[in-house]
Amino acid sequence: MAVTMNDVARAAGVSLKTVSNVINNYEFIRPATKQRVLDAIDELGYETNLTARSLRSGKTSMLGLVLADLSIPYYAELASDIMKAAWARGYRVLVEQSGNEAEHEKAALQGQFRSLTDGLLFIPLALDAEQIIAAAGKKPLVLLGEFVQDPRLDMVLIQNQEAAAAVTTHLLAGGRRRIAVLGAHDGDEAGSNGLRLRGYRAALAAAGVEYDPTLVVPCDWRRDGGADATARLLDSGVEFDAVFGLNDALALGALHELLVRGRNVPEEIAVAGFDDIDESRFASPSLTTVAPGRAEIAERAVELLIQRIESKDAAPAVQQPKAAFELRVRQSAP
Repeated sequence: MAVTMNDVARAAGVSLKTVSNVINNYEFIRPATKQRVLDAIDELGYETNLTARSLRSGKTSMLGLVLADLSIPYYAELASDIMKAAWARGYRVLVEQSGNEAEHEKAALQGQFRSLTDGLLFIPLALDAEQIIAAAGKKPLVLLGEFVQDPRLDMVLIQNQEAAAAVTTHLLAGGRRRIAVLGAHDGDEAGSNGLRLRGYRAALAAAGVEYDPTLVVPCDWRRDGGADATARLLDSGVEFDAVFGLNDALALGALHELLVRGRNVPEEIAVAGFDDIDESRFASPSLTTVAPGRAEIAERAVELLIQRIESKDAAPAVQQPKAAFELRVRQSAP
């Protein structure tokens, strides 16, 4: 039979109201009385009803995180960093996968998931700014990523264009002139793919290297997508001496395909990625990549969201900080 607050009150020799005050961290309770209640809770194994408590207080101390797919390594590692940052501030995190589906993203913004949280960290890939604003309601919301950029919305950004330019410049400095890009369509402008492609093109232009759209290969941002795109490049006869995967999963897939095909990395073809996931350090050869400031992104996003949750200001100024990035040069593109 479940232990109740009445059981705790009897065991501690206090009123039901006193038990409630202890559970809800009421400030003005004698330390000795509070300790008796806490001891009774431990002895009886009483568990608070979070739903009932949140209905009374209007606060759950839960943050929501909505992202596309936890099987994507960058998202999994970012979620871990966000959980650590939230825990350090007295919050926990509920995670929801959207699968890049607009209806799932909308449900997370206004459905039961949102009601269980005090605020939401959201990586949108299907809804636009107007749809997000219309569905979000009044609870605090902070966006991550660059698929949506709007001056009305709080967000923490990656320096996609600048970081992609840095990777490309590094490859060019190594003597590479035919740099294939995996994960974009020629002409992409928006989102991470468009911004990273723009940085790539800017670096080529700065070095006086002509842009060749045949070197831009669209594919899913997964290992098999990178392997398939690299196979298509090799089979097509298009000449290339470097591969820039727009995320590490793509680059790792490319690296695998090149090694299977007997191509030497980096002697014949250099490989670089973006994200600095843990796996990139342990690839063989280890992967040159961009560390986009994932820990900083998590810290700043959580801090901003909690600031919004706890703010007394009815209309705080919108914030859109950018995290610092670092180029990590390893064996695949020294």
